[in-house]
Amino acid sequence: MKRILFICTGNTCRSPMAEAMLRRMAAQRGLTVAVRSAGVSTVDGLPVSAHALETLRRREIEHKSSSRALTGEAVKWSDIILTMTSSHKRGLLQWYPEAIDKTFTLKEFAYQDERLLADIEELEGLYTELHMKQALGGQLSDAERNRLLELERRIPSFDIVDPFGGSLSNYDSCAMEIEAALSKLLDKLTKR
Repeated sequence: MKRILFICTGNTCRSPMAEAMLRRMAAQRGLTVAVRSAGVSTVDGLPVSAHALETLRRREIEHKSSSRALTGEAVKWSDIILTMTSSHKRGLLQWYPEAIDKTFTLKEFAYQDERLLADIEELEGLYTELHMKQALGGQLSDAERNRLLELERRIPSFDIVDPFGGSLSNYDSCAMEIEAALSKLLDKLTKR
C-alpha cells in the first residue's frame, strides 16, 4: 500500500481536494492507498474552504478534516509527496532535504516521462550552478544561460493554480486539473 502526502500552502483548498478525490478514485479502482494532506504555511485546525467542500460535494465526495501543518512525521510516513506547485516542492526540500527522492509536484509525477525528467534534472543542476556562482560573485556563461532559458521554455508548468479567494468556478477548474492528474497517478500506481 502506497502512502501519499499532498502538500499546498494552507491545506484548505487544493491538497484537501486532492486527498479526498484520490481516496475516492482509488477505491473506485479497487486500489488501496493511504492518503494525507498538509500545508507548508498553516496551523492545525483551520476549516477547509467552503468552495472546496462544495466542489467536492458536487462530485459526491465527502471531506471532514481540517488543516494540518507539515511535519517531519508526515514526511517520514509518506512514500510519495506530491506538492501543488514547484514553490511548495522547493520549500519542502529546504526543510526536509532527505525527502528529495520521493517529492514531486503532482503534475510532474503524473505526466513525467524519461526525456522530461532528464530536462528537469538538467534545469535543476543549472539553477544550483547559478546560485553557487552568484554566491561567489560570478554568473553563468552565455552557453549555460541560453541552455537554462531553453529548458525553461520547453518544460511545461507543473503548478496547479491556487483557487483561494476565487469563485466556485475557479475551484471547479482547479478540481478538474487535479482530477486529471490523479487519474494519471492511479494509472502509474496500478502498473507498479
